[in-house]
Amino acid sequence: MLDKSRLSPSLNSEKKSALDTEREIAKFDALANEWRDPKGRFKHVLAFNQTRLIAIEDAIAYHFERDLNQDVPFSDLSLLDIGCGAGLLCEPLAWQGARVSGIDASSHNIALARQHANSNLVTVDYRHCLAESLLTAEDKQINDIDQYDVVLNTEVIEHVDDQEALIQTCCQLLKPGGLLIMATLNRTIKSYLIGIIGAEYLMRYLPIGTHDWRFFVTPKEIDDMITPHGLRTVKAEGMSFNPLTKKWKVTNSTDVNYLLYAIKS
Repeated sequence: MLDKSRLSPSLNSEKKSALDTEREIAKFDALANEWRDPKGRFKHVLAFNQTRLIAIEDAIAYHFERDLNQDVPFSDLSLLDIGCGAGLLCEPLAWQGARVSGIDASSHNIALARQHANSNLVTVDYRHCLAESLLTAEDKQINDIDQYDVVLNTEVIEHVDDQEALIQTCCQLLKPGGLLIMATLNRTIKSYLIGIIGAEYLMRYLPIGTHDWRFFVTPKEIDDMITPHGLRTVKAEGMSFNPLTKKWKVTNSTDVNYLLYAIKS
């Protein structure tokens, strides 16, 4: 799920070493086999993803004026998932008819994603590469889609070294009139208490050390980074978990985690 090639944000003066980068990739590689188990230790993360998927589908349908009650409402849309991991978002969106490409820095994640897609007879173009490699002249010669109607970047930016470079690449890969969807964690006291202390140390929904609060990004920081590239934020919404019902829901609060939607003019 994560493009983990460049770690620690440009908004923070601290940089992580190449060894830290390899450790970060290895950390998420070790979890790859467990992401899809609805009864496993990441069942709450899987439930979170399902709720987020619905929000993403609604946003795409609204922007492109599609009816989700149709069999393949996204049939003529191209979509790129940067940091796709095991393909938790790619496959459902491909079932909706989109031409989906998923890329990830982890070869292990891509192998698992391809295997799962093949077993479920769904077509997704999975590639083990970095987003910036899609912008090279050599790559453009072999790909007929240089830009995408939708670019997804979920739970990636808080793990990369040069956040502004990642944002620029996302914007370049997006068609004019296209929709950029970012998902990450806000840098607030509440996100530290809930996203790290609660989720990692108390509830153990994620392994300890999954996130570093210093590298979280605020909605305004993302908006400031996309504006020079001709994008404007149209909406931001958060998600909250009810420990009693064990269910996630979309909320107006972006204090902890959030989805940010932006349109390229």
